[in-house]
Amino acid sequence: MVVLSKPVIQHFSSPFILNQGPVGLSSESQIPLIDLSEPDAKHAIVKACEDFGFFKVVSHGVPLDFISNLESEAVGFFSLPPSEKEKAGPANPFGYGNKKIGPNGDVGWVEYLLLKADTSYLSKLPSGFGNNPEKFRSAVNDYILAVRKMGCEILELMADGLKIQQRNVLSKLLMDEQSDSAFRLNHYPPCPEVNEASGDGAPPPNMIGFGEHTDPQIISILRSNNISGLQISTMDGSWIPVPPDQTSFFINVGDSLQVMTNGRFKSVRHRVMANGSKSRLSMIYFGGPPLSERIVPLPALVKGKESLYKEFTWFEYKKSSYKSRLSDNRLALFQRIAAT
Repeated sequence: MVVLSKPVIQHFSSPFILNQGPVGLSSESQIPLIDLSEPDAKHAIVKACEDFGFFKVVSHGVPLDFISNLESEAVGFFSLPPSEKEKAGPANPFGYGNKKIGPNGDVGWVEYLLLKADTSYLSKLPSGFGNNPEKFRSAVNDYILAVRKMGCEILELMADGLKIQQRNVLSKLLMDEQSDSAFRLNHYPPCPEVNEASGDGAPPPNMIGFGEHTDPQIISILRSNNISGLQISTMDGSWIPVPPDQTSFFINVGDSLQVMTNGRFKSVRHRVMANGSKSRLSMIYFGGPPLSERIVPLPALVKGKESLYKEFTWFEYKKSSYKSRLSDNRLALFQRIAAT
């Protein structure tokens, strides 16, 4: 049995905030940090999406007890014996999975729960989700609703920063009753072989918790406990670590948002490295559009410019993504000309 330490949610300001107005940089890894309460946050968000496709947010408005309750429920689930956890699986694609990531041969040092981010779906979860399924469902639902609200606020600030008159042009896709959003709980148990690096600069397979990839949706909203492991790839291809902060959130630009901004924002490539002695727990909300939504550059962002991408629906892109490996450049199949 893998036992996680009980979560400790502390009420403190991030040690990485620099006194630089609405956007600062992490002192350790140059990750943009944005205070959503600042009046100029909209411009800071746009710059972070252009430069990194990734940023950290504070003053996010998500109640800390929602975070603590969900982490406690996740700890309880992943601490169950394998035979109990497997009652919630296999993941196809939703449900419990262990090491196997998707149907195409990708594996990682991770076990997970993948769920639809939908109240109706969550209300019908079977009894295999922990010792108290109703409490688990309630914790997941409260968390998703709060995080989605924050995500919509970020997308509306983004639209403001891009000078798009219809500020809900992106957020309405997450709020749509047919929104195809998802939610994932990842548990990375301690990996006993993590210190057996090969010395050639590349991590051996058994050090990879979750292999490098981009997220296909519009945005992803990530939160983890205070254990490191997440890394992002910068525009020059180098990997930098993301210092954990259990009271803040990290935002990923997804493939769909890259297309909708006609390549102005870049979908961030990221991965998770295993830890040799500590368990890492992360929770990710993937904000997606309805399956029938046409994924095309927003008209306000292509005036006088050629679209870099062929038109497709979210269903078509999602279907294509499920046929690919994690590290594949899924957007390459839909590009008209190379994005710069």
